[in-house]
Amino acid sequence: MRVLLVEDDNLIGDGIKTGLEKNGFTVDWFDNGADGEEALYTAPYAAVILDLGLPEVDGLTILKHWRSNKMKVPVLILTALNDVDSKILGLNIGADDYLGKPFSLKEIIARINALIRRNSGYVSSEIKYRNIVFNCDTKQVFLDNKPIVLAPKEVALVELLLLNKNRVLSKNVIEEKLYSWDDEVSSNAVEVHIHHIRKKLGKDIVRTVNKIGYVMED
Repeated sequence: MRVLLVEDDNLIGDGIKTGLEKNGFTVDWFDNGADGEEALYTAPYAAVILDLGLPEVDGLTILKHWRSNKMKVPVLILTALNDVDSKILGLNIGADDYLGKPFSLKEIIARINALIRRNSGYVSSEIKYRNIVFNCDTKQVFLDNKPIVLAPKEVALVELLLLNKNRVLSKNVIEEKLYSWDDEVSSNAVEVHIHHIRKKLGKDIVRTVNKIGYVMED
């Protein structure tokens, strides 16, 4: 899943980006408020991690602009540990969650996973579909109660399709949601991932809608 990170501290930003990517996320990182604010209008992010103390435009102003423009993507704000007023104001403006600094990477990952699945209507970390169980927290896939090994992008695509069950996703939408601007994506990457998923989980697990896209449906 693709996440937008807006954080001006290089050490913190690099740590978050590296940690999220090791856990299967695609991350676009911006270190100033102006570029970070604009980024949300240009790509379909699953969630945002937003620092409040940013150069050029502060995080609260960015959040207010996003919400006034009907941007509904889940936002996790990062605040100084004792900055209670900013936490309250951020939540009132439209933040979905907050985390005080210093924080653990495990907690950021857990909170982002929770925001993403709840935004898609799932309360539990497990999504059940036919004879498949997908754990959103561990990114594990089980077929008939047996663990199945998938490549990272295959896992991300299974999660994306499950979170959008019964909704047809075009090839372009899938690419935008799974890859960053810096990634080199081959023209048949999505088709290859779908082929491997069907080979490992069942040939009818994903339906191709001719000239439109792909769907997991009831």
